[in-house]
Amino acid sequence: MSDRQLRIVVVGDTLLDVDVSGTSDRLSPDAPVPVVDVRSDQRRAGGAGLVATMLAKDGHDVTLVTVLGDDAPADQLRSLLPGVRIVDGPSGAPTPVKTRVRVGEHALVRIDEGCDTPPVPAVTPAMRQALDGADAVVVADYGRGLTEAAEMRAALSAVAAHTPVVWDPHPKGATPVAGITVATPNASEAHRFTGIAGSGVAFATDAAADLVARWDVQAVAVTMGDRGALVGSRTPRGADSRFVPAPSVTAGDPCGAGDRLAAGVAVALAAGAEVADAVTAGVEAASAYLAAGGVASLVEGAPPAPIAVPGADRDALRVVHEVRAAGGVVVATGGCFDLLHAGHARTLSAARALGDCLVVCLNSDESVRGLKGPDRPIMGQDDRVELLLALDCVDAVVVFDESTPDEALRRFRPDVWAKGGDYTADELPESVTLAEWGGRVVTVPFHPGRSTTRLAAAIERVG
Repeated sequence: MSDRQLRIVVVGDTLLDVDVSGTSDRLSPDAPVPVVDVRSDQRRAGGAGLVATMLAKDGHDVTLVTVLGDDAPADQLRSLLPGVRIVDGPSGAPTPVKTRVRVGEHALVRIDEGCDTPPVPAVTPAMRQALDGADAVVVADYGRGLTEAAEMRAALSAVAAHTPVVWDPHPKGATPVAGITVATPNASEAHRFTGIAGSGVAFATDAAADLVARWDVQAVAVTMGDRGALVGSRTPRGADSRFVPAPSVTAGDPCGAGDRLAAGVAVALAAGAEVADAVTAGVEAASAYLAAGGVASLVEGAPPAPIAVPGADRDALRVVHEVRAAGGVVVATGGCFDLLHAGHARTLSAARALGDCLVVCLNSDESVRGLKGPDRPIMGQDDRVELLLALDCVDAVVVFDESTPDEALRRFRPDVWAKGGDYTADELPESVTLAEWGGRVVTVPFHPGRSTTRLAAAIERVG
């Protein structure tokens, strides 16, 4: 995110989203359907309102240009957007309300009210003028007609000539206006817009190129869920395609991830980033949003997100929780892992085979310096985290600052602590800590002749 407050204008359709959560342990006597005992009823702005909420929570100066009905849900929406300047016109239709009923982590049903396609609304002069002076514009089209209005399209076209415009399209909405900076359809939407068959990167590459030409826009980023996004753009030599991988996260509810991505792209563009770099920022923002709990992280008074892994995008506690919930065994190991080598890879693979997930406790840069001297580590902790997570056998990483990982271990209490070395399990200092909750300590095969010190010395000789 930018260090300075940016003025972002969000244009689009605003909905009232209601999340009803509860428990269910019986069926109704009237019909074989579950009875839900409601525990919470959370209301929030959805659609363009959700994008505005995210940007305002990030500390930006946000204006929402939308249309609203003359009804109680519209009044609720205004109260749910206290940090957002709302410039609205009459929609000529009821304000749509979407209610999701969930039991635990499972969606049970969604109830839509007032979601019939409304007439194309009128656009007021104030709505058009609200675009003036924006650092970036996000169009959050939810197929309810605002982006079809000729006056709004003309205003957006004029803004796109000098201001970054990010357009998140909808299959029932209008096509983006020509000349915008980037459109961000997901893969399913890209299929519907283009009619191109296929999947994966090959499909996304063809679809992005097709839509850049079809819509006459500067770039199209086809988002591919947890894989990332494929950015297609025009260059002086023709078409360019760039794949932006997503950081690995363990996430539940994906609601709002596309909105978070579009908001992140707009902020990066407003701060001066090129399109591909802006999409990278958007993908990272969406991954972080999911890791923090998704829409639940936006609710006022929500509990803090689980402990995040410094320098990485995986949430170790969430991984551990899910493995335990499925009855699995949590394994942990630790070390500096400064210059990964074959001995490390073999030890980590052997540790992973002991259970259903492997969490690596990694000495931070400060911790490594305290143990090995001022010239270490050779690689910073962010790079070491990234390399560890690139191994299939590593599920999560926890970075710790102390000389030993005892406090880190107490945070997630692994069932097994595995360590490679030429010593016995009872010699390991972590044995005392693991005994606090009945964990086991084991050693895995040690591979002599392979060490970071030897590898560093060899690199120094080579120069």
